[in-house]
Amino acid sequence: MQELDGKHIVLGLTGGIACYKSAELCRLLVKAGATVQVVMTEAATQFITPVTMQALSGRPVYGSQWDVREPNNMPHINLSREADAIVLAPASADFIARLVQGRSDELLSLLCLARPAERVPLLIAPAMNREMWVHPATQRNLRQVDADGARVLGVGNGWQACGETGDGRMLEPAQLFEEIVAEFQPKVLAGEHVVVTAGPTFEALDPIRGITNHSSGKMGFAIARAAREAGAEVTLIAGPVHLPTPRGVQRLDVTSARQMLEATLGATQRASVFVATAAVADWRPASHSEHKIKKDGSGQPPVLHFVENDDILLTVAQGARAKAGELFCVGFAAESENLVEHAKAKRARKGIPLLVGNIGPLTFGQDHNSLLLVDADGVRELPRAPKLMLARELAAEIAARLPSGRQR
Repeated sequence: MQELDGKHIVLGLTGGIACYKSAELCRLLVKAGATVQVVMTEAATQFITPVTMQALSGRPVYGSQWDVREPNNMPHINLSREADAIVLAPASADFIARLVQGRSDELLSLLCLARPAERVPLLIAPAMNREMWVHPATQRNLRQVDADGARVLGVGNGWQACGETGDGRMLEPAQLFEEIVAEFQPKVLAGEHVVVTAGPTFEALDPIRGITNHSSGKMGFAIARAAREAGAEVTLIAGPVHLPTPRGVQRLDVTSARQMLEATLGATQRASVFVATAAVADWRPASHSEHKIKKDGSGQPPVLHFVENDDILLTVAQGARAKAGELFCVGFAAESENLVEHAKAKRARKGIPLLVGNIGPLTFGQDHNSLLLVDADGVRELPRAPKLMLARELAAEIAARLPSGRQR
């Protein structure tokens, strides 16, 4: 996916060991279709060379406000006007303080001050020692740059080059890339609170084995990311999967269908959209063996009894908030055959405004999918594409279907 095709990013590097991560970030941006113009402070050149950043960006690196390559000798004006976004990664404590004060005696701070703020966002990825990060002056400065219209992307926690451990590490390149991509997505769900269930459930037979399915959770996680990109507050309720949590998403991990139901009922109390993507087990063992169920030598399998799990989507859709129009419910149907017929029947049975169908064996564990949108007006297909792309389309479809008074 060329997620940044046609975008021009000014990538600003200030002094800090985290400059080594900026090289990978530059590579990710270029790979996603963006053009990247690197601007470095003098301090940044002590940690990584302009030659490295030029090789990765494919463009000469700027460092001086007096750069003679600019015919008008105004790189601070030209570079800021050409940008779709300015990203400071790493942004040192000193440089953040300079932004607060409006100091501009070198190129990078100068072009930040000169940027057309109404159309060129400024994204700040701080990087510093843990004590510097928690210092009242730094926290005060971060609040001020945020109030001035910049977006502070936060920091990571972990081992630092100084040998200490704590908050202050620059976010990893992949995390920063996700934030930059999100910046350009339409905020069609701004003001909404979206709850998404994702992945399988696991219904234990004994301490060793249980009943589950092939759902990887990728579609649900993509929907959670897309909803957050679209401006929503997002709660993701995940069954047992091995996927990283999308940036800015609150994640609740559960195992069984009963745990997922309990978490969902709690989360949807203040939500405005519920997307039931999880492949929830219809049945669970009637009893759970305290110890592993072993073969007894008879050649006969044990007799197992099952009970039906509560239908999470149906329970939520029949609740008072959904019936009052305060909670817009979206269901998913994973079928193995007759998708249109089964999807229409499921939508009617659940009493929901929108149902999304797919063929389970063609999507479980895959990075691509195709979706069938079923609503009161009929059926429409979203052709096979990367799941994140489909998730963004679905977010737009949900936004378009929200009651007119709630559309953002």
